[in-house]
Amino acid sequence: MADSNNPVTRSGAGILARLLVVAMVLTVGAGVVWLVKALLVPPVVSAEIPALEVQAAQVEPGSVVPAGVDAGAPPAQQPQPQAGAGGADPLRAWAERLAGPTGVPARALMAYGNAELVVRSTTPKCRLSWATLAGIGRIESNHGRYGGATLGEDGRPSKPIIGVPLDGSPGVKAISDTDGGQFDGDSQVDRAVGPMQFIPSTWKRWASDANLDGRGDPQQIDDAALAAGRYLCANGRDMGSAAGWWAGVFSYNNSVPYGQKVFGLADGYARTASQ
Repeated sequence: MADSNNPVTRSGAGILARLLVVAMVLTVGAGVVWLVKALLVPPVVSAEIPALEVQAAQVEPGSVVPAGVDAGAPPAQQPQPQAGAGGADPLRAWAERLAGPTGVPARALMAYGNAELVVRSTTPKCRLSWATLAGIGRIESNHGRYGGATLGEDGRPSKPIIGVPLDGSPGVKAISDTDGGQFDGDSQVDRAVGPMQFIPSTWKRWASDANLDGRGDPQQIDDAALAAGRYLCANGRDMGSAAGWWAGVFSYNNSVPYGQKVFGLADGYARTASQ
C-alpha cells in the first residue's frame, strides 16, 4: 500500500473513449463505497502477506526504469457499456492472452490496462505503464486475491480486502480514524482498503469511477487501479524516467525493498508482454 506518510497508504475497464469524458471528474462519488455488511466489523486479517512472496530486484533506486515503458501497451478500444463487459473487446482479448504467461488474472489486467489508457490520454507526459500498476497490485493484494479472496467479473474481490490496523504497533504507522469506519469498518484507527490498499483519507482525494457505475469504490479494481495511476502521476511526474518512476513508487511506499520488488515485477510483466 502507499506510504502512510503520503496520501495513499502503506500496508500498500472501461473503454478509453468514454472514460476520457469523465476522467477529470473522477472524484465524484468518492464518498460512496461498496456497502457490505462485512465492512461494519473489521474482518480478521490474514497472516498472508503478498509482498513476502516477492523477491526484490537487485537494482539501484533511481538508476533505471523497468523494461518496456511502451512495450506491450494495451490496445485502445471503442466505447462499451461497462468496464469488463463481454463481446468483442480488444482490451479483454489482450488481458486474456497475457493472463497465463504473467500469472495475473485477466480481470485485473483489464483494470491495469484501462488505467494506463486513461492516464495516457489525460496526462500523456506521465508515461504510466500498466506493468507498474500490476507490480503494485501484486505486492498489495495479489491482484485482489488477498486472504483467499477471488476477483469477480465485476472487478470486486469475493470479500472486502482490509489491511491491518494502523495503530502504531511495531512496524506500523499510527493513523487515527479519518472516515468513521465508512471504508474500512474501523472507527478507531484507519486501515488500508481494496486491491490497491488506499487509506481512507487518500481515497477521498483520489477516488475514481473507472467503471462508470456512478461511484468511486476502493474495493473495485477498475476504480482502484485508476486512482493509483492518477496518484502516481501527481504533480507532473514522469513515470517513464528513472527519477520519476522511483519517486512515484516511493510515494506509494517509501521503502527501498518495496520499490525493488515492484521494479522486478513490472520489469517481468513488461518483458513477458513484449514477447
